[in-house]
Amino acid sequence: MEHTTRIELENLKDLHAVELGVLNSEDVRRLTVQNALVDTGATGLCLPKSLIEQLGLTPLRNIRVQTANGPAERTFYSEVKYTVLERSHSIQVTDLPEDAPVLVGHMILEALDLCVDIENGLIYNPAHDGEWTIKIL
Repeated sequence: MEHTTRIELENLKDLHAVELGVLNSEDVRRLTVQNALVDTGATGLCLPKSLIEQLGLTPLRNIRVQTANGPAERTFYSEVKYTVLERSHSIQVTDLPEDAPVLVGHMILEALDLCVDIENGLIYNPAHDGEWTIKIL
């Protein structure tokens, strides 16, 4: 069963520039994806290249990855601040082919203490009574 979620994305470098007073808040590059695919088989946050360009992210390094379709080459990009279900964190982004959906992987679910419920989709972790709890090893 497929589950999707709304995810808000903001260029983290732009947000830092606002804090430093060198950029106006309204100039932060941001976008909202209404139907990002929650993919527990994915690791992080994966975006089609056109969205990476809209956010103005910087390429950092190329990596070999294992996908459902076999090995591939991907690029890691600079960080975004992401918000899902009113909880926010930041992560570097991996690119995807243009025809692929935005993928929200397990690192995001863990960072925001969210779970996939078979009937209700993405929910706050019921083991923590709706409180945002982070596991630190």
